[in-house]
Amino acid sequence: MTTRVFTSPLFLGFDHLEQMIERAAKTSSDGYPPYNIEQLSPVSLRITLAVAGFTMDDLQITLEDNQLVIRGRQQDDGQGRVFLHRGIAARQFQRAFVIAEGIEVKGAWLDNGLLHVDLVRPVPQPVVRSIPITRGGTAKAMAPRTVEAPDSAT
Repeated sequence: MTTRVFTSPLFLGFDHLEQMIERAAKTSSDGYPPYNIEQLSPVSLRITLAVAGFTMDDLQITLEDNQLVIRGRQQDDGQGRVFLHRGIAARQFQRAFVIAEGIEVKGAWLDNGLLHVDLVRPVPQPVVRSIPITRGGTAKAMAPRTVEAPDSAT
């Protein structure tokens, strides 16, 4: 059951935000791979995923709309190897993070089994705009125009 957050008529144009919240709720609750999100400064974040056993070629990072998607798929290199016990999982994963509008992915690197993805959140500059108030009669100029259909009786 989904609950609509922005039902008030005072929230205009927040449909995309509602969609992002729904998308975040649908993300997998699977705990693999484990990850950290740390704030490095007021404008920068780092996502770190524990991806031991994965190489750079096994990992893929994409930005799809406002969703950062990290996928891992190991190549099976068990060429003739016989495991008496296999406790290190060689499974694929997909981890998605919904990111806010304007956040930029600065880069990613793999180090000692940890995949780091750096994000930057630029500080928005406040925009103040004066809206002129006009006298009656000019509001019609802003109303949508209706176009008459051509006469088809010819």
